[in-house]
Amino acid sequence: RLERAESESSIFTRLWRRLHRGLSEIYEVLHLRKLFAGSIFQKCWFWAGAAAVLAPILPTMAVLGLMLVSCFSLLLLVMEQRELELFYTPYNRYIWMYAAIYLVGTWFSVTRSGSLLGGCLTVAFTLFALVLENSITTRKQLDTLILLLVLAGTAVALYGICQYIFGWGYQSDAWVDSDMFSSITFRVTATLENPNMLGQYLILVIALGGAGLLSAKGWGMRVVYFCCCGIMCVCMLLTFARGAWLGLLFAGLVFLMFLQPRLLLLTPLFVVALFFVLPDTVIERFTSIGNLGDQSTSYRVYIWMGTLAMLKDYWLCGIGPGTGAFNLVYPAYSYNAANAQHAHNLFLQIMSDGGVVALVVFLLIIFIFCRVICSALSRNRSWRARCYLAGAIGGVGGFMAQSMTDYTFYNYRVALLFFAVLALGASFARLAEQEVEDR
Repeated sequence: RLERAESESSIFTRLWRRLHRGLSEIYEVLHLRKLFAGSIFQKCWFWAGAAAVLAPILPTMAVLGLMLVSCFSLLLLVMEQRELELFYTPYNRYIWMYAAIYLVGTWFSVTRSGSLLGGCLTVAFTLFALVLENSITTRKQLDTLILLLVLAGTAVALYGICQYIFGWGYQSDAWVDSDMFSSITFRVTATLENPNMLGQYLILVIALGGAGLLSAKGWGMRVVYFCCCGIMCVCMLLTFARGAWLGLLFAGLVFLMFLQPRLLLLTPLFVVALFFVLPDTVIERFTSIGNLGDQSTSYRVYIWMGTLAMLKDYWLCGIGPGTGAFNLVYPAYSYNAANAQHAHNLFLQIMSDGGVVALVVFLLIIFIFCRVICSALSRNRSWRARCYLAGAIGGVGGFMAQSMTDYTFYNYRVALLFFAVLALGASFARLAEQEVEDR
């Protein structure tokens, strides 16, 4: 509340209120009410939800189009409703700062043309968190959006399973060390073009599906969520993405820690049980984590070493976002001829894109998000609300764990979904707080 009071008294808030009044006057002068009243363009929740749900299915530019329409829809609501107050979450200011840093980083990139597309997409998809957060106004909207996200994730997972069964899709020799894992001949990518990207997406959606499963009312919805989670977990195994597997396990641990900590005592039994249930191929792949004899692991280590060497010279402002900037500078610092499109580590890549300030602001976003969720969990005793809050922080926690071994924002659609989960978490916390106050 103190942070909110400080925000409301800031110069930016006063400027926004003046802008809001000006936009409302323009809306009235141009008689836009007659044109847009009751139209689909005023359904901000519909457009923002469509962008989040269809992100793994549609091309990146189509998702951007839906995101821009949702921005336009929110703008119409702001212009029409003179007294409308946008929802406040403590990390909002840092979302704006993070987007601004990427915008400046794009302008001052070592190759402005090479950073333009990636920088603009990053800015747009980062700010989508604020659009989605302000589009969700009721618990029914939130529940519906979670269900649609899980159903979309299930459809993607089913397509991935069909890929594995019928051998559909492109396979790269770089995805598997054939000498070490001769039994792995196919890794599913579904609609996300890379098995690691698919695994990162599934971490976020499985966490939401698990929350939906535990909080569902009635056996019908429980069966739906159970089947969806099972299908997505099977697809996760077929990605053979070890970092994503670890991320999902970490997401589960975080979920239980916040929801029912005593169940963590059963973790050793769960791990032992997995060794009796999972196929030998999966166990062999999982136990190879950290083995530098694996070309994929050693390749990442060399890339991290090269990126750290590069950041010694560019730590303050970075080199600019996008693979164009990275490919222009990184080769001069690469170790053992380990060429790469990115740093294979989200935190190193953010520092490469926008310098140490970008990394600090991003970590502040994550820290404040976790603080908001923990605060809501401490004040709300509703099982349903606690499940969703734990699911949001579990998904983000698992995604951050995966980010230690990969650049998880490489696919911009996955980045949009990550910021969408931040918005969902903020919405869970806000609606849970309203439930407490209503009592």
